[in-house]
Amino acid sequence: MSADRTAATRSVVHELLRRIGEGDPQSIADLYAEDCDWRLDWPEEEHGRADTPWIRHRSSRADAAAHYRELAAHHVPEEAGTTVGHILADGEDAVVLGVIRQTAAPTGRPYSARFALHLTVRDGLVVRHHVYEDSLAVARAFAPQAGAARLP
Repeated sequence: MSADRTAATRSVVHELLRRIGEGDPQSIADLYAEDCDWRLDWPEEEHGRADTPWIRHRSSRADAAAHYRELAAHHVPEEAGTTVGHILADGEDAVVLGVIRQTAAPTGRPYSARFALHLTVRDGLVVRHHVYEDSLAVARAFAPQAGAARLP
């Protein structure tokens, strides 16, 4: 049973990554449970800043769609890329390790940030989405002046 659950989790994770690559926020959000636990490993005082509004905790499928819309609106899509190094799955949990490359639309500054994404999949839907990323790289790219971002 555990091997079947792991295979099902891995399948959902691969589909999620495929949809993220396609960039349709609603299609991506359709893989999230109506109620989900979405956390980002950023200092609370940095959540929801005007220059990085997608960086905040979320709790629903609608929030997931909003995240991907806000993320796209603040980056240059033609200059984005993600490299997935590993996908580790065990039962209903999976961890995706990789590097994102983006360019901040307001400043034109590119950045690269390593990430770990912890997902939990139940009944074919993502119920947990916890992201750990290089928040300093993101903050610096969006800071009004290069290098002016405070350490998060």
